[in-house]
This record gives sequence, structure tokens and C-alpha cells, in this order.
Amino acid sequence: MIDLLEYPNRATLMSELSKRIISDLSAALAYGKRVSFVVPGGTTPAPIFDQLCSANIDWHKVDVMLSDERWVPINNPRSNTYLLNNRLFVDCAAQAGKIPLYLPRETPEIAIAEIQDKCSSIFPISVLLLGMGLDMHTASLFPGADKIDLALSNDAPVLLAMRSEKVPEARITITAPYLNQSRKKYLVILGKKKREALERAITLPYRDAPINAVLDNCSVLWAD
Repeated sequence: MIDLLEYPNRATLMSELSKRIISDLSAALAYGKRVSFVVPGGTTPAPIFDQLCSANIDWHKVDVMLSDERWVPINNPRSNTYLLNNRLFVDCAAQAGKIPLYLPRETPEIAIAEIQDKCSSIFPISVLLLGMGLDMHTASLFPGADKIDLALSNDAPVLLAMRSEKVPEARITITAPYLNQSRKKYLVILGKKKREALERAITLPYRDAPINAVLDNCSVLWAD
């Protein structure tokens, strides 16, 4: 069974989740000098970012990082960083610390050590927001990806370059154990097909449904 929080519509879900995240970040800030907020790309989080960006919290003490990134320049509309720069890092949230998951290098493998040095201080993640694809991937943990077994293992490094026949670009992703250790975790799924996919995922091994690897103590929010 999945502990689903159901909402009457998507607008209500986005509003309530934004309030939860603001509360979680504020609470974490009361106990630490800096906190970390890890977010997905894609279309789902944009309305949440639109609400979070004006939140009256100490954004200058919040380090924001993507859970994964396509290996394309940050001015490319397919870049998740492009989404953050245009929808989250505006208004109050422009003061947030920005931890890059992309550097202008030919491949992610060349840049991974440098990126990992920059992001090592954010773990364990204070607040994690995730999405899920119909193929039951999350972040860039794709079923059948070239390094999926390592990315799901307890021995995984913090970051891995990932390649899959299902996506056109190389990716870089935070690995499953480092996502799963987050203090607060939220998974947003929208529509009946994604709900059915999640219900199917919990019956499958991690390598076939990587979302399973990060569901411990995760709040799952759903609206049709």
C-alpha cells in the first residue's frame, strides 16, 4: 500500500505542498546555519516554484540543487537549470545558494568530481521534492540505464553520469541512497496513469521501478 495524500485538484495540491515545503525549510533553518532543498526538473514543479519564489524565508541560508540534470548548456530550454533560473530563482528566492549540477564540459564524467566537491556540504538533504515518469523513473534513475544497478546500490557515489536509450542526452543524477536519506521527502504525481504506475512500481524490483528506492518515509501527493 502507498500512503497517498489525495487532493481535489492540481491547484490545491500545489498550494498545499508549497506551504509544507516553506514550513519544513523554516523549521530546518531554526536548527541549522544552512539547509538544502533539492528539486526536480520537468513540467510538474514549475507551478510550485512560482509559489515558493515569493516565500518570506531566509533564502540566503538555503542551498538549492537539482536532483538531476540533462547535459546541455543552461540556456537550453531543455536544461533543468534553465527552469530554475526562470521560475524559482526570482523574487525572494533569487537570494538562495545555487549549487550547480552542470558545468560547461564535454561530458558529465569530466565534471563530476568538481561538481561533487561543490555539493558535498548539502547532504543529508533537508527537503527533497521528486517527480516520477510513467516508466517509474525518478531523478535520472531510469530502468535499463547504463549504471542503474550502481546508482541504486548502498555503495553508490553521490553523483553518477547516466545514459539511457530512452533519453537523447547524457544525464547527471544524485544516486538513490543520497536521495533516500533526505530528512523530508515529497513525491508529486499527477493524473490517473501516474497513480497506476506508482501502484505497479511497488510490486517490482528497484531496477525495474527505481522510484521504489526512494519511497521510505516519503509523502506522496496526488491529484488527477
